Amino acid sequence: MDGQNITLASALGDAKERYSQANPVSRAMHEKALKPLPGGNTRTTLHYDPFPLVIERGEGARVWDADGHGYADFIGEYTAGLYGHSHPTIRAALDKALDSGMVLCAPNAQEAELGQLICDRFPSVDQVRFTNSGTEANLMIVGAARHSTGRSKVMVFNGGYHGGVFFFATGTSPVNAPYPFVLGAYNDVDTTKALIDEHADDLAIVMLEPMMGTSGALPAQPEFLSMLRERTQHHGIVLSFDEVMTSRLAPGGAQQLYGVTPDMTAFGKYIGGGMTIGAFGGREDLMSLYDPRKPDALPHAGTFNNNVLTMTAGATGLREVYTPQVCEEHNARGDKLRDRLNDIAVKSETSAQVTGLGSMLGFHFARGDILSPSDAAKTPADARALFHIEMLNRGFYMGKGGLSSLSLPLTDLDFDAFANAYEQFLADYASVLN
Repeated sequence: MDGQNITLASALGDAKERYSQANPVSRAMHEKALKPLPGGNTRTTLHYDPFPLVIERGEGARVWDADGHGYADFIGEYTAGLYGHSHPTIRAALDKALDSGMVLCAPNAQEAELGQLICDRFPSVDQVRFTNSGTEANLMIVGAARHSTGRSKVMVFNGGYHGGVFFFATGTSPVNAPYPFVLGAYNDVDTTKALIDEHADDLAIVMLEPMMGTSGALPAQPEFLSMLRERTQHHGIVLSFDEVMTSRLAPGGAQQLYGVTPDMTAFGKYIGGGMTIGAFGGREDLMSLYDPRKPDALPHAGTFNNNVLTMTAGATGLREVYTPQVCEEHNARGDKLRDRLNDIAVKSETSAQVTGLGSMLGFHFARGDILSPSDAAKTPADARALFHIEMLNRGFYMGKGGLSSLSLPLTDLDFDAFANAYEQFLADYASVLN
């Protein structure tokens, strides 16, 4: 490609055209889905122009689309696909669970086992309860915080995401839960400290991701988290970490990495071993608010909260597969890959850089430090779209926002191939990425 004669817009148009020509079956299936589903879709995150791929099957760390193309999976179901698509140990456990029946409408041994595994691993968790999504987990945490403090306000952060009703990518969303929100500035110590002090009398909870995921794998600065812990303790405010994504980054999650223990923690994604799950845990005094033995207990129901398939897969994964040693090794591999990609970017003399921690990577095409959502927004939308479509065209399945989460079955050969494709992408489009 003659990089001297193209613009970013024309490069993206060409990439989309090649993508469209290569995927006629996915296009036809998308058009058929438009009738029963608004936009042909029931999960907004997975929609992108000109149309999304329809994935028909997966095995290990590979997926295949409806047109028969195979891809190395570098999105890993937005961190939920840690174990890949067919881990034999988890599959065997699920087969055994199926033999014993489903929807049993009773406590089961697997939920207590998974609960104990979570309590043993994460510093903030004395007790835990299960939900069906991270969204539900965060709702339960906010409910407990508001009830226990007698206050109403909820501090979140611009660019944050805590589920479908806690969406702050552009401030607030019309479908957000109707709480009185205070919007803080991520990684801005002075501004956020002043906001906490200003609203302290009616601030029930400060809720954040210790590394923002969908905003581009943006790690919190240690001094920022330390300030939040000190100010919330000073004012009697609940501090909650949304570790739905980041709990995979160390045996005890990001809270262990940073050495900052929140009062409550939300979980989800990989914790269910590839099955639908959410969970919330924390200090015993806060969790006991949901103890049904108490006459004034807060209600917490959910038909599938403890479904045997999720409980089995989750417990098997933590107990037998994602052991503390495997966790540390996997995230070290992610750090090594990130360093390699950043070295490639420096040599390319483009504006590319990769952020993140461990096995989560965020791809950006802007200069300067990327510490906040406003920094991440300096990457032109067309540059993100071009990277996404071009990596699909080159055989790497990724999310549209530039987030990558690495699954256990990915090999060093997969990393080599990805690094080579990234290097070639930067070489092909250096003139439009600067």
